[in-house]
Amino acid sequence: MTKWTDQIPQAARAYIEGRRLDEVECIIADIAGVARGKAMPASKFATQANYYLPNSIFLQTITGEWADNPSGLFTEPDMVLVPDFSTVTAAPWTADITLQVIHDAQDQQGNPVASAPRNVLRRVMELYNAQGWSPVVAPEMEFFLTARNLDPNMPVMPPMGRSGRRAAGKQAYSMSAVDEYGKVIDDIYDFAEAQGFEIDGILQEGGAGQVEINLAHGDPIKLADEIFFFKRLIREAALRHDCFATFMAKPIEGEPGSAMHIHHSVTDLKTGGNIFSNPDGSETAPFLHFIAGMQNHLPGAVALLAPYVNSYRRYVPDFAAPINLEWGRDNRTTGLRVPISGPEARRLENRLAGMDCNPYLGLAASLACGYLGLMEQKLPRDECKGDAYNIETDLPYTIGDALDLLEEDTALQEVLRPEFCRVYDSVKRNEYKEFLQVISPWEREHLLLNV
Repeated sequence: MTKWTDQIPQAARAYIEGRRLDEVECIIADIAGVARGKAMPASKFATQANYYLPNSIFLQTITGEWADNPSGLFTEPDMVLVPDFSTVTAAPWTADITLQVIHDAQDQQGNPVASAPRNVLRRVMELYNAQGWSPVVAPEMEFFLTARNLDPNMPVMPPMGRSGRRAAGKQAYSMSAVDEYGKVIDDIYDFAEAQGFEIDGILQEGGAGQVEINLAHGDPIKLADEIFFFKRLIREAALRHDCFATFMAKPIEGEPGSAMHIHHSVTDLKTGGNIFSNPDGSETAPFLHFIAGMQNHLPGAVALLAPYVNSYRRYVPDFAAPINLEWGRDNRTTGLRVPISGPEARRLENRLAGMDCNPYLGLAASLACGYLGLMEQKLPRDECKGDAYNIETDLPYTIGDALDLLEEDTALQEVLRPEFCRVYDSVKRNEYKEFLQVISPWEREHLLLNV
């Protein structure tokens, strides 16, 4: 084994043991959460001192176009990529023996690149650590398995199950519904095991072909890395069985959307205890401050939690999605839910984030709101004990409105870094502009001959 492979996790070492390592993928997440980078022979990776990519990858929209550079001329200087060997994992779907390595982005002076999503999350973590705190998260991943969709003009359809019938909706928690596409689930388990990832549970959600995967609680950066890897893993498992996996917020009309619910708690670095609970088990003032921070700053953060025009199609009443920033204990109609737990596991669930968000930015934005609450020490609104769907929404209706709210929230921008926020705003407004140039089937159907 070469020197660098001595630094990698046990699962990756087990994967290549007794095999010839062929290729290494050097990857980094762009603004959308898409893996960018380069692949190289393992022998070259072992001897190469530096790895480079242009910083323009953070100005690329989801369509491949380029947004305006808010910092000046579009010169595309190189960033230095620094491998994080703790992230090394297998790519078990490839024909050759391949490892993936997440890299951190630095400028040529060795400073973190502010617009790199992983660096944004790390900065939020450092702010917590400076106060003697360590945030803990547990994300839930929802996604749809669909029939192959080769024509973008055609609606997305549920996949065929083993019964020969299409997957049906309104089958939440049904074990037989999961069995319909059990082979895909089996491959997800196999790939996850080869990559060293722990799945806390898999269940059928309410949509047709909709699946939820729960991850165990842990360090936010580590879990964001896992979600980043999981999205690719799940897509590859689906393709093996002639279907697609999509993380769109709302891929199928009339079905629920896909969320990335985030459970948050905060531990004291000195004691290891949960700062949301007193020694007698009661709720602490910081717990209420954390909730207040969510209520006060999530409107500005929605642009990162719901990053596309499609994201806002999920925020509709009675479709198992929150449309408010109320909080309540064991109340799934509220955007902020306090699940049933013991004092040591007291936590707050943010139900707003869509599964289409970049996991680094989704976790960073949500934790940033909680951090601001802890620092501002305000109190939340009274707990909602009824149906929160009947309460007027606090949320923006479009990505344009959401970006305006982010621009107005200077405190949130300061936590996430103004340089990053300017880049993010430029990319998202460019995507929104592109979308507005597309004529939809609804417009052709109802306006073509009637107006």
